[in-house]
Amino acid sequence: MNSMHLPVHQLRADLDAKKYSAQELASSYMKRIHETQKTLNAFITVLSDEEVGKRAAYADELMRVGKTSFLTGIPYAAKDIFLTRGIRTTAASKILKEYVATYDGTAIEKSADAVLLGKANLDEFAMGSSNEYSAFGPVKNPYSLEHVPGGSSGGSAVAVASQQAAFAFGTDTGGSIRLPAGFSSVVGFKPTYGRISRYGVIAMDSSLDTVGFLTQDVRDSAMLLEALAGRDERDSTTIDRPVEKYSEGMEDGVAGMRIGIPKEYFEVDGVQEPVRRSIEDIRALLESLGATVQEVSLPHTRYAMAAYYILTPSEVSSNLAKFDGIRYGTRPLNAKNLDEIYLETRENGFGKEAKRRIMLGAFTLSSNHIDSYYNKALKVRRLAAQDFENVFKEVDMIVCPTTPTVPFKLGERMTDPVSMYVADSLTIPTSLAGVPALSLPVASHNNLPIGAQCIARLFDERTLFRVARTIERELQWTKPRLAI
Repeated sequence: MNSMHLPVHQLRADLDAKKYSAQELASSYMKRIHETQKTLNAFITVLSDEEVGKRAAYADELMRVGKTSFLTGIPYAAKDIFLTRGIRTTAASKILKEYVATYDGTAIEKSADAVLLGKANLDEFAMGSSNEYSAFGPVKNPYSLEHVPGGSSGGSAVAVASQQAAFAFGTDTGGSIRLPAGFSSVVGFKPTYGRISRYGVIAMDSSLDTVGFLTQDVRDSAMLLEALAGRDERDSTTIDRPVEKYSEGMEDGVAGMRIGIPKEYFEVDGVQEPVRRSIEDIRALLESLGATVQEVSLPHTRYAMAAYYILTPSEVSSNLAKFDGIRYGTRPLNAKNLDEIYLETRENGFGKEAKRRIMLGAFTLSSNHIDSYYNKALKVRRLAAQDFENVFKEVDMIVCPTTPTVPFKLGERMTDPVSMYVADSLTIPTSLAGVPALSLPVASHNNLPIGAQCIARLFDERTLFRVARTIERELQWTKPRLAI
């Protein structure tokens, strides 16, 4: 069967029409994983064929008795930061390499009748932009094996791009869904902060972490949001708002809409010419379809990255304090006292990027520096949010690049953390503001993917999907060729 290139909504229709069973569908994806995993390294843990078969058989039985949801029988991957009962969850860190959760997180729980295939690779504790900061090795870009797939949800993006899974869960704190979506030529969606429960997701930055999806197309993201959104009493940050039919009105086009393109997004260091051209092409397309496109200003964009890399390490230093060899983490056998347990556990368990952020966060939260750094960064965050509030008084939607560049080579930025951080410079402002955003594939250069980012006002995911779907439907371009 050749169904692995199909989006989830088409797989749903085919399963309902009994063109194939959930077991047959899952088997085809597992075959693809076995063929490509050694090369791409998209997964940390792949479930056994037997376990996947059991999950698929359960889905087939649900469909037989008429208890079918949108996700019943759909094969998927989960970023290895989502807790899964009875299956190890490592956060791509040696400190949790054998940790097995005793419960499912909310997103996994709500997907109980889908078919989990495995846990996707990531940058350790979701800290990184290239998926090279993993204790289980880097993930490779499926279009060019010498290039990065983006991070931190790189394994999730590659699993979807390389047809190893129909969709994948990711998390986005400063761009960790959208950046790998842009680098891997898939759709990556980050909803409004609090739309989807984070219960059962290992925290990195609790005030920014957002659960989202990597999918084949925009409609899948909208329909997945319908299935996963909603208030969760176990997560106090979730929003108590009705779950809408986000997929309605997606084909209505953009005639009469006002679209903004932020000038500051083209002033950051290193925006490459192919990326600029892709946005110019989208501007021309939107205007030809009846939208009014205008330049807008988000003046605090230039400060957003600096603020983010103060705020996030501060929360990291707090959230990762629990990994001490007592409650979590592998305890050293020869430690003589608590100090040695803490020191050896963290020295041997954390990778260099996790250590870097823990130390930076501890520094910025210290009594001598909290006002100079952390409190000022909070003010910048508020100003960045006000930028978006002001712009959305003028326009209905913002369109801009997802990343300044096409994918860079493996190892190219590992010795220069600042150049690595710059990869997130166009995704961080939306994270600080909490607004919904989506990256969709729009072009390629030398077979390397280019993504465009659509950004909407708070809680306006329906307009986000409408504009993104119009671009997806109308833009004529050739998708890159898979290398494997």
